[in-house]
Amino acid sequence: MSTPQNIIVIGAGICGLSSAIWLRRAGHTVTLVDREYPGAGASQGNAGLLAQWAIVPVNTPDLIPTAIKYLSNPRSPLFLQWSYLPRLLPWLWQFTRNATPEGTRRMVEGLIPIVGDSVDQHRALVRGTPAEKWLATSDFAYAYPSRAGFEADSYGWEMKRAAGHIPEVIEGAAVREVEPMLGPATQCLALLKDHGHIRDPLAYMADLASVLQSEGGQYRRAEVRDITLTDGRITGVVTDQGTLPCDTAVLSAGIWSKPLMRKLGLKVPLEAERGYHLHFKAPSQMPRHPLMISSGKFAVNPMAHGLRCAGTVELGGITKGPSRAPLDLIRRVSAQVFPDLTYDSVEEWMGFRPSTPDSLPLIGEIGGTGVHAAFGHQHIGLTAGPKTGRLIADMIAGRRPNIDLAPYDANRFC
Repeated sequence: MSTPQNIIVIGAGICGLSSAIWLRRAGHTVTLVDREYPGAGASQGNAGLLAQWAIVPVNTPDLIPTAIKYLSNPRSPLFLQWSYLPRLLPWLWQFTRNATPEGTRRMVEGLIPIVGDSVDQHRALVRGTPAEKWLATSDFAYAYPSRAGFEADSYGWEMKRAAGHIPEVIEGAAVREVEPMLGPATQCLALLKDHGHIRDPLAYMADLASVLQSEGGQYRRAEVRDITLTDGRITGVVTDQGTLPCDTAVLSAGIWSKPLMRKLGLKVPLEAERGYHLHFKAPSQMPRHPLMISSGKFAVNPMAHGLRCAGTVELGGITKGPSRAPLDLIRRVSAQVFPDLTYDSVEEWMGFRPSTPDSLPLIGEIGGTGVHAAFGHQHIGLTAGPKTGRLIADMIAGRRPNIDLAPYDANRFC
C-alpha cells in the first residue's frame, strides 16, 4: 500500500461513493462531501441498469441525419431547448466532429473496458454489505416494433457482437412467451443474457454511504465552493462550513464538476443531457427482465418499489425546470408497449447526465494538482461507477491499472 493520505472526495453519486469506499479500503483517511444526500441527482434517477452492452456512443456516423430527422419530429425521443443552442454550439461542434467511423471506433474501444465487467465490479464493491441486496442479475432485451427495426440498428449490433454481446432474436408470438407484459406493438426482441440491474438506486446509494462510514470513512453534507492550491497542488477544499485540509482530492460531482474545474484553470467541454423518468407506483404488471424500448429510446426496469421507465435526451442546460414533451413521450410509448398496465400513481423526474464531446469520462489526475477527476460518464455513470472508483484508488496508490487509461485522460481537452 502507498503512504496513507488525507483525501477529500467531492460528490456523493455512484462515482464518488465508489471512489471513497475503495480509497478507504486502501487505508486512506477519506471524507466524502456533498451538498445534498447520497445519490441526489442522476445517481438516484437513472434507469438502474448495469449496462455492460452500452458500448455504442450517441455520436455515431449517422448522427447529423438522425438528429435532423428527430428534431423535425415533435414525437421523437430527442429534444432541444432552442434558446440554449447558442451556448451549446461549441460543445455540439466537438461532439459532431467525433461522429466519424474512426471516432466511433475509438470511443467504443474506450467504453468497453469500463462497462464490460460492471456486474462483477458492483459485486466486488458491495459483497458482504447491506448494499448487496439491491444488486440483481438479469437478462436484458431490446424491444422493437418489427424485425426491420432490429435490422435498422445493425451498425450498433455489429459493434456489440464484436464485444461479445450476441443477441438471441425472438419474433412474433414468441415475444409474448418471453415477456408476457408486452403488447402487439412489439414484434421483435433482441435478448442478451447475464447482465444486471439495481433494484432501488436511491436506497443503493444510501447503503453505500453507510458502508463507507461503517468502514471508517466520513460523510459530510456541505457545499464545496473552492479548491485551495499551494505551489500548484491542492491543500484544502473550501466549503460553506469551512476549509477541509487534504493531501489529495477526487472531483466526482457530475455536471457540477465543471465550475470546480474552472477553479483549477481548466475549461472542460461538459454539457448536461437532461434525462427523464416515470416511476409507476404499484403497477399491475412487471416485466420479467429489464428492457430497452427502441421506439422511445428509454429503458424499463422492474424495481423494488415500482416500475421505472427512464431515458430520452434533451439538450438545454441546467437552469430550466423539466419539459413536458419528454415525459409525455415516455408516458405515450409506455401505454403503447404495455397496453394492459395500470398503476396507483406515477412519479416524474428530471436530472442531468454530464456528457463530454467524445462520450468518454474524465478519470485521472488533473495536471500535477493532486486533484483526480472522476466524472463525465454520460449514460454509463451507474454502470461504470465502481470500476471508476477502483481505477482512482489504483492511480492514487501509484499502481498501474491493467487497461489503457489514455481514452479517459483528464487533461485531454486542455
